[in-house]
Amino acid sequence: MEKIKISAVSYTNTKPFIYGIQHSPVLEQIDLSLDIPSDCAKKLIENQVDVGLIPVAAIPFVPNAEIISSFCIGSVGAVNSVFIFSDVAVNEIKTVKLDPQSRTSNNLAKVLLKNHFKVEVAFTTDQTANTDAIVLIGDRTFGRKEDFNFVCDMGEEWMKFTGLPFMYAAWVANKPLHESFLADFDKALALGIQNIPTVIEQLPPITGIDISDYLHDKLNFELTVEKIKAKDLFLKYIAEL
Repeated sequence: MEKIKISAVSYTNTKPFIYGIQHSPVLEQIDLSLDIPSDCAKKLIENQVDVGLIPVAAIPFVPNAEIISSFCIGSVGAVNSVFIFSDVAVNEIKTVKLDPQSRTSNNLAKVLLKNHFKVEVAFTTDQTANTDAIVLIGDRTFGRKEDFNFVCDMGEEWMKFTGLPFMYAAWVANKPLHESFLADFDKALALGIQNIPTVIEQLPPITGIDISDYLHDKLNFELTVEKIKAKDLFLKYIAEL
């Protein structure tokens, strides 16, 4: 039987999912690659894989996109790994350097700066540019808070703005998949979430973040009705940028 190709994010926030997959029979049914978020989306859009843990902002670009799991990468308030870092107060930001690894976080920054903070900002993808602020996500944010005068946790600010949690990435398929596989895959992800304490024990020491707090308390992996509502609202705001 041909294996189902899956692309997952390689950040620490995905370690519980990877643990569950690697300790589940579903591993025998799949071909798993670990990528940065933008590459997960690219592979799924270009039909190089069948399933991707992709940034939610990329979902509209995936042919026949369908969210297939009851799990996601989300937060209810502060997430502690999706930031706008700046040397000036947020109402003084004029220029922002975007993160090359995530479409969702870049769009979330644009939505919040326009609609929540009410500032007009010029954005650049030039990583050599000198800007007032930068968008930075994932493991590359660990230990960076002290490097900047102002730190904006976008999960926290989205909650203040909308009263909703946020979904950063979802498990999305670009074609119909067998119900038995979908059930096995969801069981594997659930196994990973149930074993977060073991995942934490197996991780090497990471400077600049409390990994237990991050995986237990900051991240929220359940795909809820409220997160779907947040996703739909977020995509609406993106369309209005």
